[in-house]
Amino acid sequence: MPESKPRKRPARQAQQTSAAQQYKPNPVWYKAVMFGLMIVGLVWIITFYITEGRFPVQDWASWNIVAGFGIAIVGFLMTTRWRS
Repeated sequence: MPESKPRKRPARQAQQTSAAQQYKPNPVWYKAVMFGLMIVGLVWIITFYITEGRFPVQDWASWNIVAGFGIAIVGFLMTTRWRS
C-alpha cells in the first residue's frame, strides 16, 4: 500500500509570522488620549458635584454624571487595546 506524502510545514510558519506582526505597539498619542479621557471624565463629575449642578452644563442636570462616566468609560475601554 503506498504511503501518503506528509504535509508541508512552511505554510504554518507563514501564519506565525503574520500573527507576530499583528502585535505592534500603539502610537505614542494613544496612552495620552486614554489617560486624558479618564481624567476628563473624573473632572467632569467632580465639577458637577462641587458646583452643585451649575457646571459643566447646567441644562443637563443629572445627565452630567452620565456624560462624565461615558467619557471615562471610553478611556477605560481603550485600555483593552493598549499594547506596549
